[in-house]
Amino acid sequence: MHSSDSAALDLPLPLRNFAATRRILLVVLAASILFPIVFLLGYGYYDYQRRMIESNDIADRVARVADEQAVKVLDLNREISTRIVEMLADSDDAQIHANQKAIHDRLSAIGESFAQVAGITIFGVTGEMLASNRYFPVPAVSIADREDFTSARSIRPDPYFSLPLLGSVQQADVFTTSVGRSLNDGRFAGVVSIALKRDYFAGFYRDLSNGESGMSVGLFRRDGGILVREPPNRAGITHAHDTAFTSAMRNNELFGRLRIRSSIDGVERVVAFRRVGDYPLYVTSAIPASAILAQWRQYYTLIAVITAAPCIAVWLLVLFSLRQLRAQQVAWERWQAEVAMRLSAEASSRQLRRMGALGNLVANVAHDFNNLLMVVAANMELARRKNFNGLEREVLAVERATAGAEALARRLLSVARKQPLKQAPIDLAVWLPAAAGLIETAAGEKVQVKVHVPPDMWQVRADATELEFAIINIVVNARDAMPHGGRFVIRSQNVRVTADNVLPDGEYALLAFTDSGEGMPETTARRAFEPLFTTKLSGSGTGLGLAQVLAACEQAGGTARLDSVPGRGTTVRIYLPRYHAPSAAPVTAPDDATYPSDSPGTLDSPDKAAPARLHPGSILLVEDNEEVAAGVAAVLATFGCDVRHELTADKAFDLLSEGSRFDLVLSDIQMPGRLNGIDLAEKVRGTWPLQRIVLMTGYADEFERARHTGVTILAKPFNIDELRELVLR
Repeated sequence: MHSSDSAALDLPLPLRNFAATRRILLVVLAASILFPIVFLLGYGYYDYQRRMIESNDIADRVARVADEQAVKVLDLNREISTRIVEMLADSDDAQIHANQKAIHDRLSAIGESFAQVAGITIFGVTGEMLASNRYFPVPAVSIADREDFTSARSIRPDPYFSLPLLGSVQQADVFTTSVGRSLNDGRFAGVVSIALKRDYFAGFYRDLSNGESGMSVGLFRRDGGILVREPPNRAGITHAHDTAFTSAMRNNELFGRLRIRSSIDGVERVVAFRRVGDYPLYVTSAIPASAILAQWRQYYTLIAVITAAPCIAVWLLVLFSLRQLRAQQVAWERWQAEVAMRLSAEASSRQLRRMGALGNLVANVAHDFNNLLMVVAANMELARRKNFNGLEREVLAVERATAGAEALARRLLSVARKQPLKQAPIDLAVWLPAAAGLIETAAGEKVQVKVHVPPDMWQVRADATELEFAIINIVVNARDAMPHGGRFVIRSQNVRVTADNVLPDGEYALLAFTDSGEGMPETTARRAFEPLFTTKLSGSGTGLGLAQVLAACEQAGGTARLDSVPGRGTTVRIYLPRYHAPSAAPVTAPDDATYPSDSPGTLDSPDKAAPARLHPGSILLVEDNEEVAAGVAAVLATFGCDVRHELTADKAFDLLSEGSRFDLVLSDIQMPGRLNGIDLAEKVRGTWPLQRIVLMTGYADEFERARHTGVTILAKPFNIDELRELVLR
């Protein structure tokens, strides 16, 4: 084999690991999904916590500002109260009432100077109004039963802060700071009440919130009483109850931060609170958690959208790459299949050329060997007819050796597909069980043979001798694989084959031959049907056995397959097409005497008695091998025939053209010259239709070609009975 052929056959296909590439792309896809999700989750948590901290800081800053404003207002309010108390000194109710006009003027001057002051009123010991900056003379009003009056009297001189009021005196939405007066002897002398405008605080709180969504700012008493709240609390709610904030106020905490659900409106808020100086008041700044969450969600959605845009692009790119990879893989696999098919076709073509050359070589050798054997066989027949002349033992020994040599030649021709076939219908249900004895003989005593054939087995059309050879070859191989004995089972069944790469769709008879032998490795099993391939020791095998099995099956239109497991045995399956002509007479079971070593088709003499009387005739023998011609002519002479021999078909045709006539023309097919045997037969049939002509050949392809001429054909090697029948017709 040329080096270029070897290189083409062994050329490795380029490798592409599509699975690894797909895994990488899937990893990239997963990473492009997981990483942004992890990033968004982490950033979302961080941003939410940051916003909560910022909201706490904002609430705390607002609370600080509200605290500063409240301290300033209340300190100023305390200073006003102190000035009024000092102005009244030790005056009793009568004195104050008597100086009502002067006190009114002084209170009016003070009240007009401060925007937060809604009114200044002086109440007497019994709660009646004594003087006011808003009224002169004062109306007859008493607050003796009001909480701010009684509380201011009990805690004097500390101020008391009332809940919001909308009374007949102030006529405004206010809360009051009331300070109880005492005389020099300590007796209660009345109350100085300053009404502070709630709108003044509410307006400041609105400015503080600066439009912050949902923010609330408030001024509370220690007991939870609501003095001012922006936005205003719902009607009827005057106190905050049961919250962490009210607990902190009761505990007199100076400042703090809380996250609570308000008892005022039920909204969850982040709250910052601070105590207003040394007063029993607290300012609060609160931001709803829902507002913080809404702002966070809005910003987080924007970030998610911004992040998702490139991620979606990456996902689409990866999905597109996966789709392209799938298309590339399909194209790659198709290309690989085409390359593999091309390499396989080239290898098969080279193998076929080698096998063809080998077959031609084997066929030529076997053909020439057959010619030599025909010479030997013909002369042995002559010796038999001359009673051996004292050499019977020697001649019979040569005859047996010749039979074995003819069997070997037949095997060579069968492997080379050159063996002429005698195909006929075979009833496997009858033929195979009858062959069991022959199979058992070939298997040997150590091997147990079982044959299972269903009665409804389909008939096949094949060369019975070739099929017999094939089975014997399988049996011999199985016997060699079981040196210590074993089981050999033959099973048959009818099968229908579809979608097979080798066999056409149709009905087949399947014969399965299974042994319990040593089996063979996969590398050996792949080459089992190769001609001349053998694993047996030198001199123990020819490598033709399984090759002949495959050849016999394929020439019958089927095939053979082999499955083997080392240590568990081997199964050979042969497929033969079903024969659909039930009217044809099936071949009967083979006789044990047709064992290949006896060479049933050779030119021997089975010692049958010749006809009592021969009818001599003239025969033109056309054979390029002079020794073969001499042997055949000598046998024909024993029949009483007058034989004329020509070496080529050209000379034979010239002889006939010159007017010579013969009872029979017996011609070989393969001969040198312009004409071969088939050409001679066609010319003779066309020119002299009544001239009998018989062709001889040892090649299967020539045998098939010669059938189309319509003449009788003798398949080499032929026996004496076949030749005698032709001569005596």
